[in-house]
Formats: sequence, C-alpha cells, structure tokens
Amino acid sequence: MRIAIIGTGAVGTALAAGLTRSGHVVVFGSRDPHAARVADLAAACGARVRTPAEAAAEADVVVLALPWRAMDEATASLGDLSGRIVIDCSNPLGMVDGALGLTLGYETSGGETVQRLLPRARVVKTLNQVGAEIMADPAGLPVRPVMVMAGNDPAAKEAVAGLLRDIGFAPLDAGDITLSRLLEPFGMLWINQALRRGKGRHWAFAAIDRPEGDRP
Repeated sequence: MRIAIIGTGAVGTALAAGLTRSGHVVVFGSRDPHAARVADLAAACGARVRTPAEAAAEADVVVLALPWRAMDEATASLGDLSGRIVIDCSNPLGMVDGALGLTLGYETSGGETVQRLLPRARVVKTLNQVGAEIMADPAGLPVRPVMVMAGNDPAAKEAVAGLLRDIGFAPLDAGDITLSRLLEPFGMLWINQALRRGKGRHWAFAAIDRPEGDRP
C-alpha cells in the first residue's frame, strides 16, 4: 500500500519504520519537506517526503501521527480525502487540573472529532494505545500485542487490520467510531503505567485466549 504519514515525530517515525519493513511505500507529509532533519528521518527508513497535501493525494491510507493541538490545522491542510482511509493515532491530551489528561470524553472523543473534521473520509481510530518504541518493532514480546480499533466503515477497518498485522499487532475491532471514547482512556491507562507508575515504555497490552480444550 501507499501510506502517507502526516507528522515526523516519534510516532510517525516509528510507524514508518515498521511499515517500510513490511513492504509498504511510505511518504512523510511535513510542513517543511526540505528540512535536513526530515530528510534524514526519511532516508533512515526508506521513505520519501512531500508536503502534507501532496503526501495525502498519492496515498491509499493517510496516518495522522500528530499531537492533538495540531489536528485542526493539519486536517484542514490535507485537501479532499473523500473515500480515503484515515488512521487517527492521536489521544486528545492536555493539562487537566494541573496534570496530563484527556480533554475530551464521555460524550465525544478525539476519533469522533477527526471524523467530523474529515466527514467524507473513512476514519479508523487505532495505534493510540502504546508508545513509539513498541510501534517501531513489537518483536521480542512473549505474545503478539493487541491493538484495538474503532471506525464506521467495515472495509476500512479490514484494511487497517491488515496493516496492524503487518507491523506486529493483533487487531481487535471495538465497533464504530464512538468507541474511541473507550480507546482514548485505554491509551491514557498505558501512559499512566508507563510514565507515572514506573513501568517504562517497552510493554503493551495483550488479548490472550484460553485454548478451547482447556475451557471449563
């Protein structure tokens, strides 16, 4: 697949590494496509660099690997994404009562907001539940880590599930885009354990089934 990754931070770079390793063609969308830092990142994983609109125009899948504060401006710059699959990796994080927390919840979510910002795109919320270190390469974990997703379009979720498998995750479908209201607090749980509780960043959630023969 041709995949545009909008954002050249830790998450975008990690996903580019995993996707190019799996044989996908990756193009970074950067506001400054000629910056030396961006060129070095792209060269390291065999990707190309374009402006965000150019990257999105030639892609089968657009990945939004952006901080939440940049989402409005970034989505407005991408042009017409009608029918395009868009993966929203963000969590709507901000300072809440003096601590890092979710700024949306209960009645809406970041995933739903992105779908409203891109009403003709097929938005899938996922890749928000683990850190960049595991996204870059989940190999070495004792079981394949789970990655939950939510979206309104079954075919889009099927395509995204294939990408998740390619980079080493076990996809799990939570339901429509409103289920982002569960996925984003789930991502916050990972952040809490990784950054506040001392577990570190080299772990992920897993969904482990008991073999049928061992079920009571």
